[in-house]
Amino acid sequence: MRPLDDLLAISSRDHSHLCPRQILGVRMGLAGLSALDFDAPPEKKRLLIIAETDGCFVDGLSAATSCTVGRRTLRVEDYGKVAATFVDTQTGRAFRVAPALDVRQRAYAYAPAEPRHYFAQMEAYQVMPDDEMFTVAEVTLTTSIEAILSRPGLRVHCNVCGEEIMNEREIKQNGLTLCKTCAHGGYYQIVERDSISLFLQQEAAL
Repeated sequence: MRPLDDLLAISSRDHSHLCPRQILGVRMGLAGLSALDFDAPPEKKRLLIIAETDGCFVDGLSAATSCTVGRRTLRVEDYGKVAATFVDTQTGRAFRVAPALDVRQRAYAYAPAEPRHYFAQMEAYQVMPDDEMFTVAEVTLTTSIEAILSRPGLRVHCNVCGEEIMNEREIKQNGLTLCKTCAHGGYYQIVERDSISLFLQQEAAL
């Protein structure tokens, strides 16, 4: 395993600074590897991480584990929580790692000479023992690993918008192949495109 200082440097490389959440991400990444009995980041996409928020915390996770969105080894399910689940895709074992509920208060004991909260956390998070920083729980995924990873390279087209859908993310509805946006609505709405819902209603009535 690479030294902590090296991993923190990797995490902060694309930022102009190092922050407590990056340190938490690096330490959590190391704790997740340890929970799965990995001495170093495994090869061949064996490790999958599901992060529960985005931002600089995730950069710390990536620095410690080499998992990235681009490699399809890191997913973000944005619950707004600084937590992550580490999955061994070969064995199916999974552990969720989260900060101890009182981790900020515990940090002061490890930086007694630093009265400023932010800098006390910066200092303490680099030296606190794992069992002081984190809770680690073995978990079972509610969606199978096969469904999460899917089969890369598969492509179909949405019968409504015509856009390409990859990795088995299409939805079958009323005999149609649909993208999630056309089937259920998405995070955006195109102006004056109510014709999609009208089209689906008409197909459902047939």
